[in-house]
Amino acid sequence: MKHRNKGSLYFIYLITSVFILSCSSTRLVPKGDALYTGATIKVSDSTLSKKQKNKIVDLTEHLPRPKPNSKFLGIPIKLAIYNLAGDPKKKGFIRKLLRNFGQPPVLLSSVNVEYNTKLLKNYLENIGYFHSDAAGDTVVKRRKAHATYTLEAGPVYTINQVNFVADSNALGRSILAAKSKSLIRPNDAYNLDVVKGERSRIDAILKEKGYYYFSPDQLIVNADSTIGNNKVDMYLMVKENTPYIARKPYIIDSVFIFPGYRLNAPVIDTSHERTKLYGGFYIVDPRKRFKPQLFPRILRFDSGDVYNRTDHNLTLNRLINLDVFKFVNNRFQPSENSQGDTGRLNTFYYLTPLPRKSLRVELSGNQTDKYTGSMVKVSWRNRNLLGGAEHLDVHANVGTEAQYSTRVKGSNTYRLGGGLTFTTPKFVVPFFRFNTTSAYVPKSRIDLSYDLLNKRKLYSLNSFKAELGYVWKPDLITQHELNLFSINLVQALNVTDTFKGLIKKQPVLKHAIDTQFIIGSNYAITIDPLVNDPYGTGWYFNGLTDLSGNIAGMITGANLSKGKQKNIFGTPFSQYIKAQADVRYYYAFSPKTRLANRIIMGFGLPYGNSKELPFIKQFFIGG
Repeated sequence: MKHRNKGSLYFIYLITSVFILSCSSTRLVPKGDALYTGATIKVSDSTLSKKQKNKIVDLTEHLPRPKPNSKFLGIPIKLAIYNLAGDPKKKGFIRKLLRNFGQPPVLLSSVNVEYNTKLLKNYLENIGYFHSDAAGDTVVKRRKAHATYTLEAGPVYTINQVNFVADSNALGRSILAAKSKSLIRPNDAYNLDVVKGERSRIDAILKEKGYYYFSPDQLIVNADSTIGNNKVDMYLMVKENTPYIARKPYIIDSVFIFPGYRLNAPVIDTSHERTKLYGGFYIVDPRKRFKPQLFPRILRFDSGDVYNRTDHNLTLNRLINLDVFKFVNNRFQPSENSQGDTGRLNTFYYLTPLPRKSLRVELSGNQTDKYTGSMVKVSWRNRNLLGGAEHLDVHANVGTEAQYSTRVKGSNTYRLGGGLTFTTPKFVVPFFRFNTTSAYVPKSRIDLSYDLLNKRKLYSLNSFKAELGYVWKPDLITQHELNLFSINLVQALNVTDTFKGLIKKQPVLKHAIDTQFIIGSNYAITIDPLVNDPYGTGWYFNGLTDLSGNIAGMITGANLSKGKQKNIFGTPFSQYIKAQADVRYYYAFSPKTRLANRIIMGFGLPYGNSKELPFIKQFFIGG
């Protein structure tokens, strides 16, 4: 009790100290200086309404620098903590800790009123207040200083008309064709950020038409404010000093790929490699790490294609998505054949491979009110098994779980398992050839696994699983998984008399050791718009459709209700239709806090060769 009271006294002392020091926040301010408490923005123009003045204040109040010390409930807590450390010249662990958590005083000497005045005036001009002015001053009282900036904004200038001034050449025609969707519109207020956005928009359009060397800086937008009535005419044109190489489109000449490139390697002369042409690409791979047919399927550029930014980025993303290259670098260089009004670009891809083989060991543990256990998992990976960026993952695991609070004392659980996953970056479909144009390379996958669960005094379960399917993503937020063939066999072994006795008392326990033979297909789709925004607001959806025994049921004529239960390899197969949906809505309260709302719906229909869903496919609720 004494220790608790002593701790409470320390806490009260700390809070009291912080409060007292916050009242003397200028104690560490040097002589001749003052604590800067912030700035106030005022708009003095009488021609503006109160609403317009408030809008200008809202737009500009964040501009003056520096920012004053932060406050919580009107108290500069961090400054008070910093002041607790005392004289900055004195050292010590506690003093250093307080200074790290605290915040030094922001001083008047760090405020540049002239700079802030120019900043405010320039900002007003950038948002259309062309004949604006600004003035600033500071007031010092009791060693605290506050700045006041007075703005004279005047009426905002709006756009009268927008003119695209362009030549009749290919570049000019491409720029004129972009006018219909211009961001600069008549009757809108002049805004420099919109002008910059328009330049970037046109540059993006030109990049799709081959203008590799063009840039937004080579466009100029002039504003004529002399026409009166607070109006401006806008003139967009290409700068006269724009170099010739930026004025013409380019097509791809030769494509060189270096799949074994080292970052510290010198730039390689490729002129002698031109005889090694495969599928339109020059593949420089002396050690033959990769099969040549991999790259025509992945790259979106080919000789004779018009350069465009979309295929440029898609190719880089697809190469990275293979997960076999540590670094992917790209370079374009004018070709010797680059003459006339259309240029040619040689394209170089420098690909630094990841280690081909890797070994990983994981140790995990768990503990609840009834169980304690651990598991060791060993995984081996080959990232380029057959030379086509195929992945082979082999794993083995062993674990144990002890029950120390149960009616059946000492019923320890042992688990032993293993498996492999083979993935190839393409759709493998007999008699057909498929490819995608998205940034994510489609994958075909084979999964094989085995698991032995031994509840020592109850029963053992053997579980075999095999799947053949595909994974593909048309875009960043959507993923599809289709398993054409999915086989799962669960069999009970060594059922003890103890467990048989438990089944007599609780018949539902029998389902835990039911033989389950599932043979069918399943499809899942995931839509997650917040994949790159973990604290955003939006919807999430995951849907699953699972079918089993449908083809086998039609072939065998299975009908359990009529006594016609059919077997495959001596085991009854399950026949059912199952659907499941997981819908979530996330609402962000703050940058680090959000509310999650979730609905899970499921439907299962056993029929034909089954009267109920397999135990491992049933729905459960609670936890």
